[in-house]
Amino acid sequence: MTTVDSPTVALPTLDRLGVTSVPTDVDAQKVASLWFDSLVKYLEANDIDGVLSLFSQDAYWRDMLAFTWAFRTFHGTSKIRKFLQDKLAASKPSAFKLTGAKFESPYPDLAWVLGQFTFETETGIGSGIFRLVPTSDGKWTGFTFYTNLEELKGFPEQIGANRSYLPNHGKWKAQREREKEFADGDPTVLIVGGGQSGLDVAARLKFLGVSALVVEKNERIGDQWRNRYQALCLHDPVWYDHLPYLPFPASWPVYTPAQKLAGWLEYYAEALELNVWTSSTVTKGTQDANKEWDVTVQRADGSTRVLHVRHLVFAIGLGGNNPSFPDIPGKEEYQGQILHSIYHNTAKDHLGKKVFIVGAATSAHDIASDYAEHDVDVTIYQRDSTYIMTTKEGMPRVLSHLWWENSPWTTDVADRVDASMPTFVTEEISKRSTAAIAEADKELLEGLHKIGFRTHLGPNGSGFLAMARRRGGGYYLDVGASKMLIDGKIKLKNDSVIKRYTKTGFEFEDGSTVDADVIMFATGFSSPMITVAKLLGEDIAARVQPAWGVDGEGEMNTAWRDTGVDNFWFMMGNLMWCRFHSKHLALQIKAIEEGIIPGSGREHRYYA
Repeated sequence: MTTVDSPTVALPTLDRLGVTSVPTDVDAQKVASLWFDSLVKYLEANDIDGVLSLFSQDAYWRDMLAFTWAFRTFHGTSKIRKFLQDKLAASKPSAFKLTGAKFESPYPDLAWVLGQFTFETETGIGSGIFRLVPTSDGKWTGFTFYTNLEELKGFPEQIGANRSYLPNHGKWKAQREREKEFADGDPTVLIVGGGQSGLDVAARLKFLGVSALVVEKNERIGDQWRNRYQALCLHDPVWYDHLPYLPFPASWPVYTPAQKLAGWLEYYAEALELNVWTSSTVTKGTQDANKEWDVTVQRADGSTRVLHVRHLVFAIGLGGNNPSFPDIPGKEEYQGQILHSIYHNTAKDHLGKKVFIVGAATSAHDIASDYAEHDVDVTIYQRDSTYIMTTKEGMPRVLSHLWWENSPWTTDVADRVDASMPTFVTEEISKRSTAAIAEADKELLEGLHKIGFRTHLGPNGSGFLAMARRRGGGYYLDVGASKMLIDGKIKLKNDSVIKRYTKTGFEFEDGSTVDADVIMFATGFSSPMITVAKLLGEDIAARVQPAWGVDGEGEMNTAWRDTGVDNFWFMMGNLMWCRFHSKHLALQIKAIEEGIIPGSGREHRYYA
């Protein structure tokens, strides 16, 4: 994972804009219409000076595939000008239509009119969102502008009115068996991994008419959740976690137990008729001169099949399911049990034992809590500081404006409203909610500090989602384990660095020792590149760009777009990111297959 330092972001506060106040009864539709009508006139006339006259000097234009076939954020009118000079005329935007507008004031000193629109380019149909901020002369000017590819012209998703209307009497089962087995030819896309990321992109491809096969090493879909530790429960609320096309039912609990999610994923694959081979393993993949793939798959019965596919998608998680173990000398001396959290099942496995957990983020807290509830002597070893917030105080402040019960937005629109704010602007605003959460959690945090537990507020104080973008972890969204630490039901050690294993536990740099029957590493995962190298070879792995983390524009590195290797893709992220960006990945593959773009490489995208 690679990332860059976040730049300084100046929010469009009323004071900075020279505006004393904004009436709450702003006619948002009128404001948006006047501005948007002028913008459309300039865009369709290719009048770039006119376009820029409607934006503030430090405005942002974020594009996802619609104009650039990339994920780009252009900050400032000089960069927006260069982008428009290069892409506006060639993209031939048209059919602009304002579809909605509303006034928003998330804080007393921040206010804008948010507008939604649709448009077309030469090859696609898009949606967009803009924000207009007030000016000192009583007008409104563009601050953020977002364009997103929704559909390729001539290739709509095969859902809704486009679904099959033909009856099927007695043939469906046999047809599905042949389809799942690819008895009549190889798939266009092979997806390695049948978790939410693999299933999401498989569903997107299916409804774009692209044949895809998911290869899952576990016996059943959902086993990567079903076979994790029994105490595992999602810390994101249900409204944030829906899968595409098939949302959770209205009775679904707010926080989903892992075993329940496992069952839903299995049902999802069956209900959407996704082609999945379980108990199957990719053993080798090679790329030919046409940049297509020959992939060897070993089936459950021991047979192998070499599939020739045009695209290969790795949906194997941020760490490729490769557990990370710190390099600590003396391991051979230790006589107890060593395991990684990925292999842990339940606290009942270690009743009467002393357990020492290395790590202090989500898995460590969940597992330690389970041990404490079963009266197991358990200690968390904290190496670095941890971001802590309670789900009770944090989740409503972070997510309720978009994904919550009775939200004004549908899930799909909420995803786009979220994406329409550039990442670094989002994180600057998040500093405010993060501080408010910390104040609401003050008693808990002070209790943690009193026992020596170290906390922080995320990168530059911007909270847990900023950490998720950069590290994919390193935080704990508290549902009770922090109180157990404070009360001493879970012990804490963080006063010295581990020096080496001993026969009975660990020795630390300060000379102290800890005895433990079980040493558990809740230390996350390594890199997906380990799996890439193992299956595709070191040469391919060396060409793949680093995955995850943010680039200088705030966009995610490599995930959901070009990876550095033609026709090789990463699908990864939490349930929300997978839901949203699986469509982007599928649209790129479909565009390549239909000849709309020549290939997946950087040379076919706009990176100027």
